Amino acid sequence: MELEDIFAKLKQHQPAILGISEFSKYAVMIPLVQKSDGIHVLFEVRSLQLRRQPGEICFPGGRIDPQDRDAKDAAIRETSEELGLEANDITEVYPLDFMVSPFGMMIYPYVGLLTRPEKIQSNPEEVGELFTVPLSFFKNHEPDIHFVEFKVVPKLDFPFALIPGGKNYYWRTRGMEEYFYVYRDKAIWGLTARILAHFIELIQKRKDQ
Repeated sequence: MELEDIFAKLKQHQPAILGISEFSKYAVMIPLVQKSDGIHVLFEVRSLQLRRQPGEICFPGGRIDPQDRDAKDAAIRETSEELGLEANDITEVYPLDFMVSPFGMMIYPYVGLLTRPEKIQSNPEEVGELFTVPLSFFKNHEPDIHFVEFKVVPKLDFPFALIPGGKNYYWRTRGMEEYFYVYRDKAIWGLTARILAHFIELIQKRKDQ
């Protein structure tokens, strides 16, 4: 291969997140509901029948499928399926910052307004319970932040002889912040709380920021 060939390929390359093609990609929706006492955020409690994270509090969402036009389309589709709504019952859909989780996932969050909440008929196979929290609660309460550390444990066949220090190599631990909101008897935490905190931070920014 000649230098010209190398530079030609590099010139055509569009930078992205390294390894992104191998990541699982998900889209979620923060559903807003207008009530008589103001704006509320709607949450789901995952069905106890689900294999992954049963009973946990989350937003509607799921894996981005090949038939979805984009992440926004996936967020609307998943929300419609889980809440028994039509796509046109969800309006004002706007993106938040996407997230790269430490578990090989790309998460694309959106915010949307549920214009016909009285039509909601949640899918019992996925949703065990629905509840709402006034948006004002999150604006007036900072999340509690706790830290989790991940320890590196190489597998038995790891080639220690190829790295400096061998089995005595100093592995840096990885820390992760876990966000928590507690509203009455509900604990909203993890990625759901992290996305929610980002949303609150975004809407409370001053116009000059």
